Amino acid sequence: MIWPFRPKFRKQIARVEISGAIAAETRKQVLGALKIVEQRKFPALLLRIDSPGGTVVDSQEIHAAIERLRGKNDTKIIASFGNISASGGVYIGVSADRIVANPGTITGSIGVILRGNNLEKLLDRVGVSFKTIKSGPYKDILAFDRELTDPERDILQALIDSSYGQFIGVVARGRQLEPEAVRGFADGRVFTGEQALEYGLVDRLGTEEDARCWACELAGLDPEKTRTFTFEQKKSPIDRVLGRSAALARLDATSARIDFELATNGQPLWMYHP
Repeated sequence: MIWPFRPKFRKQIARVEISGAIAAETRKQVLGALKIVEQRKFPALLLRIDSPGGTVVDSQEIHAAIERLRGKNDTKIIASFGNISASGGVYIGVSADRIVANPGTITGSIGVILRGNNLEKLLDRVGVSFKTIKSGPYKDILAFDRELTDPERDILQALIDSSYGQFIGVVARGRQLEPEAVRGFADGRVFTGEQALEYGLVDRLGTEEDARCWACELAGLDPEKTRTFTFEQKKSPIDRVLGRSAALARLDATSARIDFELATNGQPLWMYHP
């Protein structure tokens, strides 16, 4: 397809924002925006990330799409970490050419978590029980009405270890670090942007505007004269009213899932009090 206004877009940079919990709706919107960035051949992309993370596959698909964009169009991509860019936010961010974080940005939480609910004692108390017919011994693994068995625990730990190894590999490759160096700080801990700079997880400390200027410079554009084409992230009415906590609440609704996510219970993790 021939875009009639391509020269116009070649003199602009694109901006795509990833905010709130990373789930299917976020993935659809971001992949759609990245496709337009590719078609219109924007010379640079500013990726603004303000997210505690989210589901594994959605984070992986966004990461893969950004890598394809870099390889196909040679688009210069700068990630700007906002208030929080943790876990799945980091997974996506390391696909960029460079990363900028504020000194007080909360980042890290590199790891994988699988959570389930065990309501066995509550059900016993109210006199409710379930009868299960299954095709194999592990078909009801993580059932909410009983405790895990040791073999089931081993199976799930192996699953988590596999996903964690993928995460380590992505960060090591994206940041050009040795896997063992990444494992040294990828134990689930969170840290500030200033600490992330020491670990090699980010390239510079600065604001989103600093990141935008850097993206322009990498693309050979004058930051003072270059306009930014922003792809707005659509939010549901409840998200607009309640903010990120609503998105996290929806993400927590399932009984069991594997996440790249920093668990905050919907509350701000890091804030300055007046």
